[in-house]
Amino acid sequence: MKVKIFDESHESDLENAVNNFLEDHKDIIDIKYQVSISIFSEEQVYCFSAMIIYK
Repeated sequence: MKVKIFDESHESDLENAVNNFLEDHKDIIDIKYQVSISIFSEEQVYCFSAMIIYK
């Protein structure tokens, strides 16, 4: 079993990264998805991440 972690600033970037990974890896066990947000000065910072568990 292996794990691949993705961390992107935009949801579309995460979507592209995960889809590219899935093209080459067909033996997926599970995918976990998370969104976090923080405030830096007056700006909101988003973090979109996914963990893929595969064989």
